[in-house]
Order: sequence, then structure tokens, then C-alpha cells
Amino acid sequence: MKRIIILGSTGSIGTQALEVVDKYPNEFEVMGLACKSNELILDQIKKYSPKYVAVSDNALVDKIKTSFPCVQVFMGEQGVCMLADVKVDLLINGLVGISGLKPTITAIKRGNNIALANKETLVAGGELVMPLAKEKGVQILPVDSEHSAIWQSLTAKNVKRILLTASGGAFRDWSKDKLEDAKACDALKHPNWDMGAKVTIDSATLMNKGLEIIEAMHLFGVDVDDIKVLVHRQSVVHSMVEYADGSVIAQMSFPDMRLPIQIAMLYPQRGDYAFNTYDFIGKNLTFEEADEERFPCLAIAKYCAKEKGIAPVIMNSANEILVKAYLDNKIKFYDIPYYIRRALDKFYQGQRIEDEEQIYCVDDKVRRYVLQLIG
Repeated sequence: MKRIIILGSTGSIGTQALEVVDKYPNEFEVMGLACKSNELILDQIKKYSPKYVAVSDNALVDKIKTSFPCVQVFMGEQGVCMLADVKVDLLINGLVGISGLKPTITAIKRGNNIALANKETLVAGGELVMPLAKEKGVQILPVDSEHSAIWQSLTAKNVKRILLTASGGAFRDWSKDKLEDAKACDALKHPNWDMGAKVTIDSATLMNKGLEIIEAMHLFGVDVDDIKVLVHRQSVVHSMVEYADGSVIAQMSFPDMRLPIQIAMLYPQRGDYAFNTYDFIGKNLTFEEADEERFPCLAIAKYCAKEKGIAPVIMNSANEILVKAYLDNKIKFYDIPYYIRRALDKFYQGQRIEDEEQIYCVDDKVRRYVLQLIG
């Protein structure tokens, strides 16, 4: 059996990963689970009997210790890293935000393979993470549907470019004038996917696609100029690889995150359970250019991808704060790219990434600055 740890077990990725476990009960042993403060983890502990758990809420720690005395409980962010340091066959990182970077690095140093759904790990720390994984002989297996599609479509050399598809998010048909007053409650109404709030807002601003460009650069060793974003409303073609001879290989499936999660969890085997199938009869598949004028976050992300160094760190840190402020109705839609630019203007002067601590130092400074700007 493949021993696994799931970070973010009560979130969207984590709960769907456990659905995969349910479909393959003889393939996986759940060794550890981690969340912040969601009491759903109590039901998960009861069902999957992990040896280790990491949570951030003191009251939840007490409940776990009382109800499950045989479970070893780790506390807070340090506890998540202690869990990531347990030797397993696969660690599934479904955390949201920069908090996913440190446990990823810890797990790589331990020699654990990673099924990675945490975008910020590669956006902020890809220049450290990928060389470290290579040094330790650790596999980074993509969980995002787009990167999983690219991974599955890379069947030969002589790649010309990657065609990265985007649903366009909840605001894909909104005019620029209308977007001025777009509310977070509207942004959360994604037409195709059921995701967490942060990812759904990033989808609405197209920042999510910008983050994925940076991820793809690190995962597949391509330049930003060799990645083209296509708005694909149906979310059936999850991404494509174009080769030098003009041929294009695409991965297509019903938009269901459980499939790419299953592919990463079972690798190198391929599963035989279909959570959903897609009927192509009578359907149209369309592709459009991404509008960087209406959605300037995509242009900002492409600029940061080219600059590399700490530019993506600054962008990511500012974006995390601004998405939270937007969800709390404290700023407007276009305030997100405006304040990201302000942060880049203040902190970025071409600096390269030297070590992990530099990333956290920059992250902290940017967060404080943006919080001060927005009051």
C-alpha cells in the first residue's frame, strides 16, 4: 500500500483526494492529515485512522487528544512541517498560500514524493524547490488539471509551446466598465469548477492563469514566451502541447478535479475508475485570446515570470492579501492589480532569490506594506 499524507485534508483538494482513497481502499494507507481548524477532520480521523494529525486550533487539539488518544497531534505551522517530515510514499499538498512552501521543502528533504496542488510553492519558491527535488531524487507530480494535462501530453521532445487553457472565470463576459464594481459574491460563481474561495477569485482576475504560467515554467522547463493562454469556456480541454512539427496533443475530460488528483496519487499506474465521463456528441469546443486589458493580473504575472527572482514572490504575497480584502468587500476588483503594481514598484529592483529565508522576509514586508496601503 502507498503511504500518504494529506495537507489541507478538509479543503477542496484534500476531500477529493480522500474520495480517491475510498475508490482504491487497497492502494492507500492514510498516515497523516492536516488542516487549520475545521472539525471535519474529526470525522476523517475516525474513518481513516491516521497515525499523525496537524491542526492549528487549540480547542480542536484537545478534542482530537480526547477522542483519539492513539493519534499523535502536531500543532500549528511548525506542526505541519513536523508532519511533512514523516517518511511516506506521497505527500499531497492541498494547502492554500505561501504556507504551503515550507512543508513542501521539508518533505522533499525527507525524500517524500509530492503531489502538488499548492501553487505558491512554485510561484514563490520554484527556483529553490525544483533543484532541491532533483538533488533528492523526489518527484513533483502536478495536481492542477492544466498541469496534469500538460504532463500527460508530453509524449516526445521537440516541444514548440504549451497551450494553457483557462475557463475565463466568472467575469469572462463582463465589460471593463462593469468590472469596476464587480463584487466578490459574483466572482465566486464560477461557471465550471467548484473550488476554494481564493482560487475562484484568482480565476476571476485571471491571476490564477498567471500563477499557472510560472508553475509550468518550473515544472516543465519552458520559457514564459513559449506558454500561450487560451480561454476555453467548456473546460474540457485541460491544456495542450504543441510540437515543432505542428502536431498538438491535448488531454480532455469532464471538468472534475478528482481525475488529476487520482492520476497523481496512483502514478506510475493509471486508475480504472471514472468519476465522470464527457459526451462529445452535439458539443462545441471553443478557444479565445485572453484579454489582458480587462484582466491586467495576467499581464502582471507574465512580467514577473520573465523577471524571475523575487518578483513572483512580491506579486504572490500582495495578491494573497488583496484577494482576502476583496472577499471582505474592502477593495474593488481593479484595486487588486493596482496594489500589486504598487508593491512591485516599491520592493523589486531585480533581486535574485538567494535562500528560503529571503522568500519569507520579502513575503512579510510585502504583506505589511499592502495592508498599510489598503488601511
